[in-house]
Amino acid sequence: MNIKRFFGKNSKLALAKVREALGDDAVILSNRSVKGGNEIMAFSEADMEAMATDNEAQDTEVTLSPDVVEDSRTSTLEELFKKRMQTESASPAKSSFNEDVINESKNDMVEATLAQTKAQAKEVNAQMAGMMAEIRNMRNIIESQLTEISWGATQQREPVKAKILSAMLNAGFSPGLSKQLAENLPEKQTEAEAKKWVQSVLLKNLDVMTKDDELLDEGGVFAIIGPTGVGKTTTTAKLAARHVMKHGADKIGLITTDSYRIGGHEQLRIYGKILGVMVHTVKDEADLKIALHELKNKHTILIDTVGVSQRDKMVSEQIAMLSNKKHNIKKLLCLNATNTGDTLIDVINAYKGQGLSGCVMTKIDEAITLGNVLDVMIREKLKLHYVTNGQRVPEDLHLPHKGQLVHRTFSRGIAKDSPFQLAKEDQALVMGNTVRTASNTRKLELDHA
Repeated sequence: MNIKRFFGKNSKLALAKVREALGDDAVILSNRSVKGGNEIMAFSEADMEAMATDNEAQDTEVTLSPDVVEDSRTSTLEELFKKRMQTESASPAKSSFNEDVINESKNDMVEATLAQTKAQAKEVNAQMAGMMAEIRNMRNIIESQLTEISWGATQQREPVKAKILSAMLNAGFSPGLSKQLAENLPEKQTEAEAKKWVQSVLLKNLDVMTKDDELLDEGGVFAIIGPTGVGKTTTTAKLAARHVMKHGADKIGLITTDSYRIGGHEQLRIYGKILGVMVHTVKDEADLKIALHELKNKHTILIDTVGVSQRDKMVSEQIAMLSNKKHNIKKLLCLNATNTGDTLIDVINAYKGQGLSGCVMTKIDEAITLGNVLDVMIREKLKLHYVTNGQRVPEDLHLPHKGQLVHRTFSRGIAKDSPFQLAKEDQALVMGNTVRTASNTRKLELDHA
C-alpha cells in the first residue's frame, strides 16, 4: 500500500490536493499542522479495498512514497545544518571544521532520519494490522448473519433440506458435513429419498474391513493405541483369542508397554495365561527391540500400550517408540464411540504420528449416537477394522458392517425430549456459527457417485 504526503498552506488547500490525487474517497491517516502550513498523510480507497478482500493477509506492509521519505529527510537535514551553521558563525573559533567532519555529521543525520522513518512505518503497520483484523471480523459477522437469514428462508422454501440438516445434526454429525450434504441434495426429492441419498454418500465414503479376520490372516506387528479407558487391553485380548482359535497359541506373541498403571500389565498376563501365550513387558525402545527379536518367528505380534490422556507428554514418547521404521509396527487406534467429535479429533492428532493403519470403534453399546465417530473417520480417512460392544472375550469383537452402522446412526438418534435435541428455530443459528468457523475447517472431499 502506497501512503502519500500532501502539503498546503492550510488544511483546505492540503485536502484539495488529496482529492485531486486520490479522489473523494481517499483514506486520511493523519492531518497535522507543520511549519509553513498543513500536512496530510493519505492513501487511496483502491488500496483499502484490496486489503479488505484479502482474507489470507496477516500483516499489511506499508511503503512510504519516495517523496515522503526524501522530503522528510531533506527538511531534517536543512534544519540541522542551519542550526549548525548559525552556531559556527556565532563562534569564529569553531567555524573551521574540515569536510570529513561535515560528511560524518551528514551520515549520522541520514541514519537518524531513516531510523525515525522506519519507526513511523512500523507504527502505521501495527495500526493497519488492527484495522484488517476488525475488517475480517466484521466480514465474518455479516456472512454469518446472511447465512442465518438464508437458512431461515430455506426452512420455508425447502423443508426437505431443512429436515435432512436437522436429522444429521441430531445424529451427531458436524455442522460442516451436515451443511455440505444438505446443500448438495438432488432436487425434487421426498424426505425418504433425500435420507437414502445422504446415507448412500456416507456409505461410499466409509472405509471398512470387509473380510472377517483379514487383519489376523495378514499377520505382522500391531500396536493397539489410544487414551486411557478406551478398551485397548480388552481389544488386544479379543484379537489374541481369535488368533489362537484359528492359528494356534504358538503363532502369536503378546507385548505390553503398560507398566505405568499399578497392575496394568497383569490384566493382559491373565488373558495370556488363559490362552497359553507368554506376555513380554517392555519399558522403552531398547526393551521393545529385544522382545520383537525374540518373537520374530511369530505370525502375529500384538502390542498393548499404556493408557494416558492424549495430552500427556508420554503419548509422544510412546508414538516415537512405535514409529521406528525398523520395527514396521502397524498402529490401530481405539476410538471411543461415546466421545464427542472434538475429543476424537484431539485423540487422532495426538496419536497419528507418521500415520495410522486404521482404527477400532469401541463401546458402541454405550453410545447413543454414532454420527460423531463416523464423521471423524470420514474426515480423517481412517479405515475401520473392528467394532466392540462389550467386555466378553472374544465374543464382543465384530467385523464392521457400515450399512448397519449408518442405519443405526439415523434410526436411534437423540431422544425427542433430550435437552441436546436441536430445535428447528436453532438450525439457522448453527449454520451461521458454521460460517464463522469455516476458515479453520476444510471442506470434505466426498464421493457423491
